[in-house]
Amino acid sequence: MLGEYRIAGRRASEIAASVERAVGAGDLEPGQLLPPMRELATELGVNPNTVAAAYRTLRERGVIETAGRRGSRIRPRPASTARGSIRVDVPPGVRDLGAGNPDVALLPPLDAALAAAARRHSKQPGLYGHEPLDAEFVRLARAAMDADGVPAGPLAATSGSLDAIERVLAAHLRAGDAVAVEDPGWGSLLDLVPALGLTVVPVALDDDGPLPEEVERALSAGARALVVTDRAQNPTGAALSRRRADELRTVLARFPRTLLIEDDHGYAIVDQPLHPLAGVTDHWAYVRSTAKAYGPDLRVAVLTGDDVTVDRVRGRLALGPGWVSRLLQHTVAHLWASDAVDPVAVARAYGERRDALIGALARRGVRARGRSGMNVWVTVPDETGTVTRLLHAGWAVAPGARFRLSSPPGVRLTVSDLRRADIEPLAEAVASAVGPMPVRSYG
Repeated sequence: MLGEYRIAGRRASEIAASVERAVGAGDLEPGQLLPPMRELATELGVNPNTVAAAYRTLRERGVIETAGRRGSRIRPRPASTARGSIRVDVPPGVRDLGAGNPDVALLPPLDAALAAAARRHSKQPGLYGHEPLDAEFVRLARAAMDADGVPAGPLAATSGSLDAIERVLAAHLRAGDAVAVEDPGWGSLLDLVPALGLTVVPVALDDDGPLPEEVERALSAGARALVVTDRAQNPTGAALSRRRADELRTVLARFPRTLLIEDDHGYAIVDQPLHPLAGVTDHWAYVRSTAKAYGPDLRVAVLTGDDVTVDRVRGRLALGPGWVSRLLQHTVAHLWASDAVDPVAVARAYGERRDALIGALARRGVRARGRSGMNVWVTVPDETGTVTRLLHAGWAVAPGARFRLSSPPGVRLTVSDLRRADIEPLAEAVASAVGPMPVRSYG
């Protein structure tokens, strides 16, 4: 059952630690069956309740999983890097459309904002014991959310949207709980959920967002949380329409204990209005990042939600990093106050590129999706072959395996670096790559 490894310990904590050490060292592998509790208790000379407590601790930490009479097994290793490692090495001379970065020409210069933050710091340095949130940062963030109809709630700052989502999930869920996520969806999120010891439940979506019947299916099956992208969904570009938001709110009202997390991925880079779902369930969180509009390296996101959720996130932050740098908060507040980004112009720039590419592909019989944001998603019959052929044609794209759970194969093209002259050659290359492999005969 365990090969040569022998679990050791007299107390529950020691037994759990023995199993964890073995998993970390590779002595116990994913899927390996653990001894029944009474059998292990007899072997160790302890009370069966002690082993039961150890197994319970291991389940809560996501180390093992229990399937009733079939016993307890070592869980599959968390996919903390698997999807990130699914990438295409871009050789010299090949255009990279797979990295997912914004157009640097559309990002605002940071000189004035950083200088203003530095001047403020010289007069009033940020020190231990100061408030974790900058008052102007809070004021501007709340005003923008109020204008978009986001329900009132306390605020917190995190190091990007994924950091916020992780903290919210950890604040409410325990190992083994199920989380409903979009499929295809953000690869980093698809990695994060199992890395936390949680179970991923895929939810299909169309251009208007997650399908209501899919959400209802997932929640009826026991999913305790739902993560939804409001706009510029990665990788498909979906954006919640008013009608779809109404339908989803109706579904969520039937499951009020669901933890709802909204990722407003498209803030300041889209022209679609926001239709938030927040407020229907008891616990909710809404996340707004600066990454796509102001620059990924700022690493600042603002989070709001119900009182309990935000309080738990703040408390956990206080025990770790303490706060997100107030220098960065001052910088972001200056960018907001000075209207450093024109969302209409940015949305128009990305929209023109997306629409041009989707239209060029349609003329060649290739269906693509991209309602908002900077990405275009193309469903393909042969993902590996399509990626390989495009690479040979001079274009590197993101393999769909980075974003998929059970949805059909596809590839993601980020339009940020495309110019008008690129559209037709790229569309021609995609159409050729999506087609069937040529049949070759060998003598």
